[in-house]
Amino acid sequence: MTTPDASTRVPWASHRRRRPAVVAAVLAAVFLGTLGNVPAAHARPASPAPTACPPDLADKARCYTGQDANGAHYTMAVPTDWNGSLVVHAHGGPDLGDSSDPSRSTDDLERWAVMVDEGYAWAGSAYRRGGYGARMAAADTENVRRVFTERFGRPERTYLHGQSWGGNVAAKVAETYGGRPGAYDGVLLTNGVLGGGSRGYDHRVDLRAVYQYYCHNHPRPTEPQYPLWQGLRPDSTMTTAGLRARLQECTGYASEPGDRTALQQRNLDDILAVTRIPERTLESHLRFATFTFRDIVTNRLGGRNPWSNRGVRYSGSHDDKALNAGVERFSADPSARRDLSYDSDLTGRVSLPVLTLHAIDDPTAFVEHEAAYRATVQGAGRGGNLVQTFTKEAEHSSLSDSEYANSISALDTWVRSGRKPTPRSVAASCGAFDATYGGGCFYDPGYRPAPYASRVRSRPGGLGWPAMTAAQERAWSRIDGVGIAP
Repeated sequence: MTTPDASTRVPWASHRRRRPAVVAAVLAAVFLGTLGNVPAAHARPASPAPTACPPDLADKARCYTGQDANGAHYTMAVPTDWNGSLVVHAHGGPDLGDSSDPSRSTDDLERWAVMVDEGYAWAGSAYRRGGYGARMAAADTENVRRVFTERFGRPERTYLHGQSWGGNVAAKVAETYGGRPGAYDGVLLTNGVLGGGSRGYDHRVDLRAVYQYYCHNHPRPTEPQYPLWQGLRPDSTMTTAGLRARLQECTGYASEPGDRTALQQRNLDDILAVTRIPERTLESHLRFATFTFRDIVTNRLGGRNPWSNRGVRYSGSHDDKALNAGVERFSADPSARRDLSYDSDLTGRVSLPVLTLHAIDDPTAFVEHEAAYRATVQGAGRGGNLVQTFTKEAEHSSLSDSEYANSISALDTWVRSGRKPTPRSVAASCGAFDATYGGGCFYDPGYRPAPYASRVRSRPGGLGWPAMTAAQERAWSRIDGVGIAP
């Protein structure tokens, strides 16, 4: 199949399956304006413009970039030998910044070029701004699908893919927009942050409080004080380099063990043992609990606190009694917690086939997020729509290309045939793709993650899933201004 040029649509996208462009644009505006409290676009954006593909795709596809009516930059690729189906990608992060970063979606295309190598068209949004906002990102992801369809015609099949926080976003897209006939056919979630916003960052809440108890330098006693749930005071000029310097000062984390002082080593040991965060990602988790927490609290929730560590008993340190007596405690503002939950928690009410892939030793989005998601989907009575696979890998940002290719193929086969795969059957099919990509197949078909609370300390009343029920979502959606503004 040849790639469509600037003046044509795909030949198999029949008139029966397409809407006239004007009707589609009107319906898109209405639809996007009534779901997720995201305003509709008011101006028709320019069509995707041809651009150079990433080097690895230069001779394999035609690529396009553009900016939608909400200001979100996007990138698209259509293989020269297109199989007729589309992968709509939701990127992770969230990145911080006031505007859409045009390089983000282009970089992600290069990173997941394997999808295009496998014959799928690809479309990804950079989102209309940086900062937190799962429903905003979901609306922008849905919008890039609509832009692609208006430009190239409706694909034969459309699949969602989300990695990291993008897994949360893609799952939110599936719940919010996936019930519309013909929009999406299946979902692939890889190393996803699937515990949602109201619980998915509790280990970072604990890190912020426990770190300050031991280190006393974030903030220092000589600096303006602020509650730790803010992450960082709004007017602070601290940089990531400054944060790393403070972490090094307290724990010597970047030094060889023999070069650390006894106090640094004890601080490091206590922080890691209590929070259960891997040493190699300690700095990145603290960075999130500093800068992204500030974005969530200050920029998205108007200074209200969505976090709580009240009722949490910390253990694993050299002196748990002193830690629990001295650590800063705080309780969430109910309206802030509701708004964060509405924005990013999942109800589990997904009507599409969902395949997940997760590294067992993912040091950033712990594999126990999959246990939370399984409980969420089962709690909504949709367990039959979910297949989870796990690999003996220890990275977060990327997995084996062989496994990505195998996963999208397994999802496609499930959708086309109606036969639900098993973790064992998915693992068995990977070898054929590894012969092409050579990335390795590291599946563990018998693995099942422990409950989320075994890794992340639960808050009182926080053991049941879903974290937000469909009934709560419906009730909250009627509250003016609920959630996080786009």
